Amino acid sequence: MGAQQVREGFAALYGAAPEGVWSAPGRVNLIGEHTDYNDGFVMPFALPHTAVAALSRRTDGVLRLHSADVEGGVVELRLDDLAPESDRNWTAYPAGVVWALREAGHAVTGADVHLASTVPSGAGLSSSAALEVVIALALNDLFELGLQRWQLARLCQRAENVYVGAPTGIMDQTASACCEEGHALFLDTRDLSQRQIPFDLAAEGMRLLVVDTQVKHAHSEGEYGKRRAGCERGAALLGVDALRDVPYAELDDALARLGDDEEAVRLVRHVVTEDERVEKVVGLLESGDTRAIGPVLVAGHSSLRDDFRISCPELDLAVDTALAAGALGARMTGGGFGGSAIVLAEAADVETITKAVEEAFATAEFTAPRVFEAVPAAGARRLS
Repeated sequence: MGAQQVREGFAALYGAAPEGVWSAPGRVNLIGEHTDYNDGFVMPFALPHTAVAALSRRTDGVLRLHSADVEGGVVELRLDDLAPESDRNWTAYPAGVVWALREAGHAVTGADVHLASTVPSGAGLSSSAALEVVIALALNDLFELGLQRWQLARLCQRAENVYVGAPTGIMDQTASACCEEGHALFLDTRDLSQRQIPFDLAAEGMRLLVVDTQVKHAHSEGEYGKRRAGCERGAALLGVDALRDVPYAELDDALARLGDDEEAVRLVRHVVTEDERVEKVVGLLESGDTRAIGPVLVAGHSSLRDDFRISCPELDLAVDTALAAGALGARMTGGGFGGSAIVLAEAADVETITKAVEEAFATAEFTAPRVFEAVPAAGARRLS
C-alpha cells in the first residue's frame, strides 16, 4: 500500500489530511541469529516490504490508532494510561513507542495514526519492528525531538522489551531504521557501530529468495525468552559480561569449563560460532567472493537447528530441498519456531529451486509456502 492510499485513508478516518506519511521496512537477517542480545554481530538488510503510517499531532494527551490490516475501528488511548504489558493487541507496538518516548522525557502530546503494512506478519521478517520504527520516526519529525536513528532504534527496542513484553535484541529496530539500499548492515550490537556492506547479488548473477513457511511464531510466548535466559546463564557460568566476550579461538576451553551442562554448551557454542560466521561473511563480501558465503549460511542453519534448537520441520524441509535442488546456501532466518528461510541461488536456478520447495511442501502436506526474492532496500524515511 502506497503513501497516497494511506494518506487518503487517514483523511477518510479523521476528516483532515495528515501532517505527513512515513515508511519503515521489514528485514531479512543474512547471518547472525540470536547474537544481538549477546552483544554480538549481526548482518541484516532491509526489505522492500514496509509499514506505512500517516500521522498528525494532537495536544490533548490522546493517541488514536487505526490499521488498514486489522478489522475494527479507531482505537483511542489516553497517554497517561499507557502501561507496560497492559495491551496484548497490535496497538501495543505503536502505543509502546509513545510510552517509551515519554518515559525518556520527550514531549509527545498525542497523535492520530493510520497504518498499513506489506511486511508479512509472523514470518520472521520483523513486521513488529517496522511498525515501531515508522511511528518513532514520524513522532521524532513531528515533535522535533532531534533523535538519531540509533536512538530511535533503542527506544523501539525498549517499547518491545518492556511495553510489549518480548525480550528481543536491538537488531530488528536498527535494521529498519538504518539500512541502506543495495547494502547489508554489519552491526556491532554492543556499541551500535555500523558498516554498510555492498550487497548487490543481481550484478553477480545471483538471487536471495525468502521462503515464508507460513508457520507463525510469537516471540513473547516463552521459548525465545528461555534461550535468552540460557545465554545469560552461560555467560555467568563463564564469568563474562556477555557471550560476545568468549573468543572463538578459546571456544573449546570455554565449553570444557561448562562440563556436562548440555544446554549451556549448546547455547554458548551457537552464539560464539555464529559471531565468527558473521565476520567470515563480511570478509567474503568485502573481498568479492560472494558465492563462498553459501556454506557459511548452511553451517548457520545447522547450528540453529542442532545447538539452539529453534528450527521446525517446515524450515528444515525448505533448507534441505533448496540445497538438493542446487542452491548455493540456505538457512532459517529470524527468531525461529517458524517464520522464513533464505536461499542463496544462481539466478538461472531460481525457478527450479522454487518449484522443488513448493512440491516438497505439497508432498509433506504442509501449507504452501510463499516464495519471493529479497532485494536490499532503503531504511525508514519520510515519504511526504
